[in-house]
Amino acid sequence: MIIHVKTERPVTLRTYLRGVCGISARLLTRLKQIPGGITRNGVQIRSVDLVCDGDEIILQLPNDTHLAANPSLCVRIAYESEQVVVYDKPQGMPVHPSVHHHTDTLGNAFAARYPELTFRPVNRLDSDTSGLCLIAKTAFSAHTLSGSVEKAYRALVCGELTGDGTVDAPIARAEESIITRCVRADGKAAVTHYHTEHFDGKYSHLSLALETGRTHQIRVHMAHIGHPLAGDRLYGGDCTDYQRHMLHCAELSFTEPETGARIRLVSVPWWSEGKNRGVTNESIN
Repeated sequence: MIIHVKTERPVTLRTYLRGVCGISARLLTRLKQIPGGITRNGVQIRSVDLVCDGDEIILQLPNDTHLAANPSLCVRIAYESEQVVVYDKPQGMPVHPSVHHHTDTLGNAFAARYPELTFRPVNRLDSDTSGLCLIAKTAFSAHTLSGSVEKAYRALVCGELTGDGTVDAPIARAEESIITRCVRADGKAAVTHYHTEHFDGKYSHLSLALETGRTHQIRVHMAHIGHPLAGDRLYGGDCTDYQRHMLHCAELSFTEPETGARIRLVSVPWWSEGKNRGVTNESIN
């Protein structure tokens, strides 16, 4: 990671990295333990040394884990920079390897493209949820992106739903299940906003935004109001036309860690008819 110092007066390296760049104390400690982990203008530097305007600081960020690379996986890239990559993940692909998915995940695709990097997903999607998935390439960008990401979803729900609405209902883990969630008074607060785009005669096409990020939040909330996602067998959705739940992360905006620009990406849901499938992006700063 390359940092070009911008400061009106000399400050200690620790002060600059912690206060301006948002480097955590834990990461700074790890960098100090790595030979050549932190250099200023090509020379190793201590955290108590002063840095001045125009200095070039290079952080050799550590990588912790590596996944099995699978170069046969083809996943569309929506956006890429030195600090991040955003994939347009297909439906049915898990993000992380698991007992039943060793080499067919987004992590395995990432490992094939970036064998020297650690896989750090910033927003995690269910296996059957398609759409935009942001991956930090470094510990620095993972820290910087925290709290800056905004998402919007598209979904098909069963039945006719009209207008705009908000579901404010706490979500808890269903008893005797490690997967299923439910609305329950003693659950964690959860708020979902939805807007009905149109009704096609069987399914309502929705756009949704979340105030909270509970597990299965959209799926649970839509089922709670009597309109489960199409194809969502777990929460009572009609599986006649679709065998997987119809949910897509369609919009993603975040602050680019290196430039500070606000990036907004839009991905058209794969089920949308009459629209060009693809991704658009723009800087909104």
